Amino acid sequence: MTVQADDIDLMKRIHRHDQQAFRLLYQQYGKAAYSLAYRVLQNTAQAEEVTQDAFMKVWQQQTRWDPDKGQLRNWLLTITHFTAIDRLRRERRQPNLHPESIEDMEEMLSSRSDSLWQDDTVLRMLIQQLPAEQVALIDLAFFRGMSHSEIAAETRLPLGTVKTRLRSGLQRLRELWVETTKLPTLQS
Repeated sequence: MTVQADDIDLMKRIHRHDQQAFRLLYQQYGKAAYSLAYRVLQNTAQAEEVTQDAFMKVWQQQTRWDPDKGQLRNWLLTITHFTAIDRLRRERRQPNLHPESIEDMEEMLSSRSDSLWQDDTVLRMLIQQLPAEQVALIDLAFFRGMSHSEIAAETRLPLGTVKTRLRSGLQRLRELWVETTKLPTLQS
């Protein structure tokens, strides 16, 4: 059984409310989810709560994983990231992150699995192909959790310009990702 097949089976069991499967999911991905939540929130108690909230969304079937769209780990981390950002927005505060750029995330990425490390390495390589103004806005939006309005205020750019650059950058990044991951040397 491949890892993907194991994840599919695990999620099927969770959707049937199999508590043992849920414990396995948490054992497998809980540490990564907590680390991401802590990185965004910079608060132990809040990171624990966000991690629990993210896993409860999975348990309560508020959202479903589609294996055709990506790996289970990445999906769970996305849920965790958005849950943490939502928490910050509810409290009307900004993430307390170190002022590092996308290129400086190697330390965080080094703790991930080899396959995800390869994906992250490819993603970082692809991001470097974007114009600098798009990279800066992607960094503010996705790694610092800022809203479009907050980015506009921070960068002193018109809101429409922020939205257009982000949309263009993400569309180009998606195109580059599709082109790159179709290459046989980069597939798992």
